[in-house]
Amino acid sequence: MKAVIIAGGLGTRLRPLTYNTPKVIVPLVNKPFIFYQVELLLRHGIKDIILNLHYLPEKVQEVIAELEALGAKISVSLELDPLGTAGAVKNAEQFFDDEPLMVFNGDVLTDLDLSALIEFHQTKKAEVTIALTRAEDPKAFGLVVTNSNQKITQFIEKPSASQIVTDTINAGTYIINPKLFSKVPKGKFWMFERSFFPQVLEEGLPMYGYVSDAFWLDCGTPEKYFEAHRAILRRDIKVDIFGEKYEDEVYKGKGVSIAKSVKILGPSVLGNQVKIGEDAYIQDLVVLGEGVEVGAKSNIEHAVIWRGTRIGKEVWIKGAIIGNGCIIEDNAAVGPGVILADGSIVKRGSILGSA
Repeated sequence: MKAVIIAGGLGTRLRPLTYNTPKVIVPLVNKPFIFYQVELLLRHGIKDIILNLHYLPEKVQEVIAELEALGAKISVSLELDPLGTAGAVKNAEQFFDDEPLMVFNGDVLTDLDLSALIEFHQTKKAEVTIALTRAEDPKAFGLVVTNSNQKITQFIEKPSASQIVTDTINAGTYIINPKLFSKVPKGKFWMFERSFFPQVLEEGLPMYGYVSDAFWLDCGTPEKYFEAHRAILRRDIKVDIFGEKYEDEVYKGKGVSIAKSVKILGPSVLGNQVKIGEDAYIQDLVVLGEGVEVGAKSNIEHAVIWRGTRIGKEVWIKGAIIGNGCIIEDNAAVGPGVILADGSIVKRGSILGSA
């Protein structure tokens, strides 16, 4: 079986973090996001993976060698103009064979049992299988209704209170008979959710919903991006954490330098070549990217800091996301909800957010 990862999205909800970084390689606990999807596919024996690229494709191509080092065989389908989810997969048709095709949305973090999903698809003799998850607030999503045999009977977009007859929603992972992509107009904008799946349903083709209680998260907003870090660091999802264990719930990469007086409370992850100065305090869900430098007596709590950022002395950071190569000068404070774009400079003594 081959898989397609729809990796061409602009990541507008994650801006300014995605101005220079496609959302599929936004670092998540110091690994490009797409690594988690590829690692999941490999764990279930799916090695032949097609990446649909559109936004900053050259940046994604920079990590392909690392993905192939994991054991994946990567093919690239370039989407010159936005084609929608189904149109993007149609655009990769040259790589298909006669086997069912697994499709991943590029912003879904999950530990879904893909082997069980495949077995379900085969048992049901389905043309399409959609992985479903249960939503705490169904009205915020489009609903997918199934009968007692798990056959999909209805899609309800933007349901009113009276239309909420189920809590199952599309989890962004599908198995599809590749022949069905003949229904998708070549070169046209075409969405799975609004066009492709409703057409399959209308034609009466066997389309089933596989309901799973596996971890699932759409990481497309800063809030959900933070939540994804929390889930990984607190082991709510079954994934491999970056680095080696340093002490209780603290992981570190290679070449890390930590002064003796530093206090670190996990869960936290320190990237390669991180340097932490005297009397600094790192606590509670902190991820420091490669080459981050933390000055003496600085306090960092519940923050994600991307590679190459330099933090001065006596800096206070809490609840912030800080991009690549930023400079936070001495005695500055960066509070909850602040997101700094790559290369930002926070001047000495400045206060950002509700510090």
